Amino acid sequence: MRIIPILLLAACSAGAAAPSARPSQAPAGFWEHWGDGQAELAGYTLTIPRYGEIRTGEAVLVFVTESLDPKTLVKPNVPRDGTIPVIKLNDTRDFQTGVYDYNLMTSAFVPLDGSQPRGVPTKVSFSSQEWCGHVYDQLTVQGGAIQHTWHSYFEGEGDGSERLDLPKGAVLGDAAAILARDLAGEWVKPGESREIRWFPRTQTTRFRHEPGRFVDATLSREADTREITVPAGTFEVRRTTVTAGEEVGSWDIEVAPPHRLVAWSFSDGERGELTGSARMPYWQTHDEGQEQLRTRLGLGVRPNLPPPGSAVEN
Repeated sequence: MRIIPILLLAACSAGAAAPSARPSQAPAGFWEHWGDGQAELAGYTLTIPRYGEIRTGEAVLVFVTESLDPKTLVKPNVPRDGTIPVIKLNDTRDFQTGVYDYNLMTSAFVPLDGSQPRGVPTKVSFSSQEWCGHVYDQLTVQGGAIQHTWHSYFEGEGDGSERLDLPKGAVLGDAAAILARDLAGEWVKPGESREIRWFPRTQTTRFRHEPGRFVDATLSREADTREITVPAGTFEVRRTTVTAGEEVGSWDIEVAPPHRLVAWSFSDGERGELTGSARMPYWQTHDEGQEQLRTRLGLGVRPNLPPPGSAVEN
């Protein structure tokens, strides 16, 4: 009898367990909240510029702890020694341009064990899918350098790679939503500012068809809090801002724990506003009927497609 080996894959299994010694970059009390094996899901209204017009859509940001293999920079299927704890952000964005959709996703993995300078993720991946084609970018940080690879359907951008030196004071924009929440330790103190070397978000460089390069920037955090109202309600927040030439990005962070990202904006007109959030092991909520959980995030429930073979009205 032929025996067929079966590989058991943990699709989006529980996050990293708290290590025995507190990671050097995780703030006090971090693992009491983030080490429970659940993810924080947050829904947002999204306005985003594309083709010279402001589009509307929705975004979902997923924050969760995981273990990462420091050599392969992927999540092990089975827990083992030698992995590093990270806080991961999956940032998904869906919007329409005319008749067709855009679907974006950025994943950023920020280590919590001090293996990278604060502000530097170990890995970033970005993909954009729309009806003309798709593109994919990946940044990995090892040995004081960034290895950047990309693939695209655009002529002249098809397949390529480059190696970039990691400067002192580097901050990768794709990790900003993690850093602004101080999930990897205090990014900047209230009322203070400092000079950084800013690497623009991959979404920005891809939309502009420009290579990502470090630029001089200023990171600042307001001393005073402010009150803002978004679809999820009214919140007391403190704003953190990055000014990189003409590009200005800001993140409004809830003052009360768990310090959610309530809103963000960029000077090109992009803005996200919180519609709702929940903590759950979402990878287990894939059964028929569980789509109703989207309402906890302030998101609409999408209708199911008709079963195969059923009549569809033209």
